[in-house]
Amino acid sequence: MLGMADGLEMVLWLGFIGGVVFVTTFWVWMLVDCAMKETKQGNDKLTWVLVILFTHWIGAVIYFFVRRPQRIREVGQ
Repeated sequence: MLGMADGLEMVLWLGFIGGVVFVTTFWVWMLVDCAMKETKQGNDKLTWVLVILFTHWIGAVIYFFVRRPQRIREVGQ
């Protein structure tokens, strides 16, 4: 029979695993979005792909809030 501490530990592990899945999915989404929709002017696309690759979720969050809205305003996609 599971005790209270065992149940809490299971909930924490499930939350942790869910968070990892969410962060990884978001990272892949931003990486694909950047690689497919970023314009080829200069080295913007390469720079952002490298930023997202090497900084993982932090780079993806920066791209999502800084560059993506700017690209959507400029290019419309």
